[in-house]
Amino acid sequence: MLAKATIQSLNSLRDDSQNPAPVNATPALSRRGFLKLAALSLGGLAVAPALARVATAKDRELFIYNPHTSETIRSVYWTPVDGYLHESLREVSWALRDYYTDQMKIYDPRLLDQLYTLQLIMEYDTVPLHVISGYRSPSTNAMLCRRSRAVAKDSFHMYGMATDIRMPGRGTGDLRRAALSLQAGGVGYYRRSDFVHVDTGPIRTWAY
Repeated sequence: MLAKATIQSLNSLRDDSQNPAPVNATPALSRRGFLKLAALSLGGLAVAPALARVATAKDRELFIYNPHTSETIRSVYWTPVDGYLHESLREVSWALRDYYTDQMKIYDPRLLDQLYTLQLIMEYDTVPLHVISGYRSPSTNAMLCRRSRAVAKDSFHMYGMATDIRMPGRGTGDLRRAALSLQAGGVGYYRRSDFVHVDTGPIRTWAY
């Protein structure tokens, strides 16, 4: 269905991203959102073959809220002139730290590109994306493994390659479909807990 959609120009995509739909709008993606999703699934932003070149002429910015620390961060982490900004990568990685131990790991920039692209195609850049889980130290991951069979023993969270996210006001099912369309790594759907896992590991999917 998406493959048959009319693909918008990159200029049009950039214009649309300046006027996102209201957060309290219906959870279903708008037709514009589906067109945007189709366009973004054709190219590569930082990982092939999924993330599009939609941001090559503009800064890439993340807007993130961590409900466990009550911290909000809005940071430009890549620019067309300088590429990835090391201080910004560190700042974002600190916001995604293990909130049990306050340990951090510098995040895989490809994962940040996934989050950026999801914010764009879900028309979600005026309010922060909620990160339910970011980096996990080995001790934290082992503790969570003992609590739940849904936690992987060798989780990509331990390598700064995974996040669990939600977008309040958007359907988690729509967020899952958007993440799957990127074909950029693993996508886990946790419907009852209302979040989606994304990582930069092998392409695979699962649900709980």
